[in-house]
Amino acid sequence: MILTKQYRCVHSSSCQCTKGHLSEDVIFLVFRQLNWNPKLIAALSCVCKWFDDLAKRVLWKEFCKTRALKMMLDLQSCGSHSVDGNWRALGKLLIYCSGCSGGRLFNSIQIPGHFVYRTRFSRTSGKSFLLPHCRTDVLYVSDPCEHLDQGDDGDVGFFRGVFKSFMVSKVRRMLIDRGAQLHPTAVCPYCKAKMWSMLQANMVPLTASY
Repeated sequence: MILTKQYRCVHSSSCQCTKGHLSEDVIFLVFRQLNWNPKLIAALSCVCKWFDDLAKRVLWKEFCKTRALKMMLDLQSCGSHSVDGNWRALGKLLIYCSGCSGGRLFNSIQIPGHFVYRTRFSRTSGKSFLLPHCRTDVLYVSDPCEHLDQGDDGDVGFFRGVFKSFMVSKVRRMLIDRGAQLHPTAVCPYCKAKMWSMLQANMVPLTASY
């Protein structure tokens, strides 16, 4: 793979990168040999804005393609470029459970965010989270991340998910039609967008496990 577009470091005048560094092609080959290790990609992103830009454009994209190729191809198959530029958020979605802070779904528990070793995402499972007339939408949902013995709440399982073409989905249209409000402060732990709650809008079927 040839990567021709390159950028100068714009982090600061004191950044070591202003003295020169490896080309994008070399960094690409190094991380391919490392099987797109996410911890090393994250560490590289902290060096300066040049490396952060490279990680967002290239390295996280390759990480996502390696870990969930079919899902990534499907998310882009509609011709939309909405996935582009959000590869870091998708990469985090694949490997990170954001946990739960008190005062939202569970008032009595707080579970810190943590990395997970491996997660399977399924569009078939995602249909169980959609109302019947929204099931032409495509929602990929992870296997539950299980947290056992959480006091009065018992065992707690968290799901993570991502919509394909959410902006034109029936779910989004229904949220708007029902007058659902964006949460005033809460944001997505992955992409930092403001959040709607399908649960509060009474749009989660009883058959779904949550």
